[in-house]
Amino acid sequence: MPTSEDLLQARPAPVQEPVPSADTAPDAPTSPNLELIRAAYQAFHRRDAEALLDVLAPDVRWVHPDGMSAYDLGGTKHGHAGVRSFLSQVPTVLGGMRLEPQEFVEAGDRVVVFGVRNVTSVRGRTERLKFVHSWTLRDGKATVMEDIFDTVLFHQLIES
Repeated sequence: MPTSEDLLQARPAPVQEPVPSADTAPDAPTSPNLELIRAAYQAFHRRDAEALLDVLAPDVRWVHPDGMSAYDLGGTKHGHAGVRSFLSQVPTVLGGMRLEPQEFVEAGDRVVVFGVRNVTSVRGRTERLKFVHSWTLRDGKATVMEDIFDTVLFHQLIES
C-alpha cells in the first residue's frame, strides 16, 4: 500500500509557476498564520510529508468533499494518522498533482486560499482544476483544512 511519502514522490503533473498576486510578493505584509499556511504549500511542493504534518495540529481535521468517497478520498480524516492515510490513497487514483495557491485571504483564525492544481490521471491526462482551501488555525497549528472543489471534474479526470 502506498505511503504518504509515495504521494509526495508521485510523478508530478507539468507545472506552471504560480500566478503572482499582491499577497504572495516578497514584500507583502504577512502574519504568523499566513506564514504557517505558506509553509504547508511549500511542504506540498517539496513533497515533504513530515514538514506538512509539522504545520498541522495533532488532532487536525482534514476535510474533503463527500463526492470523492468512491475513491476513499472523501469525508473527514482525523489527526496525523488520518492525513497520512489520505495521502497514501491519492497515488492509487492520480498520477500526480501540483498545487498553485494564488490568493490568500486572512480573517482572524482562518486563512482561505484560492488556487489551481495541475492534476494528472494515472493514464497521463493533465488538467488545471480550481480549488479553495479553508484553513482554521489555533496556537500556531492548522486545526482544520477543508478542500473545496468540483468533484464532477475530478471524477472525469480520474476516469479518463
